[in-house]
Amino acid sequence: MLKFSSFKRFVYVLRRTNMIQMVISYGVLLAAAGFVLFIIEPSIKSYGDGVWYSFVAATTIGFGDICVTTVLGRIVTVVIAIYGIMTAAMIPGVVVTYYTEYQKARHDETVSTFLEKLEHLPELSKEELEELSERVKKYNFKK
Repeated sequence: MLKFSSFKRFVYVLRRTNMIQMVISYGVLLAAAGFVLFIIEPSIKSYGDGVWYSFVAATTIGFGDICVTTVLGRIVTVVIAIYGIMTAAMIPGVVVTYYTEYQKARHDETVSTFLEKLEHLPELSKEELEELSERVKKYNFKK
């Protein structure tokens, strides 16, 4: 089994499920929207403020420290908010589904290994029989 830190495991799952593109596009959208808002909005004085506003809009936090006033700024805000909500909803779902499938595969592998050993019971050594017996005891104890 591979050993990962939590962040590395998260990135690994995103890559395996092709969600990394969604996360990258989320970042690109925030950066691009920040630039567009910096250009068109009089209340946004720097690119950093534009990205900050995009992040706040995408996460639907809405601190209110910066407000857009133009129609195009409001349209960009709606697009950012919808994309943010979709991304925030999809990523946890993908991670949980992947983890559930991973656990099921591990369980199925364990059961198939156990059944294979049972099929070849007469051929097993004394040590293998003892190991099998211990695993059965552990399994019964968990129930």
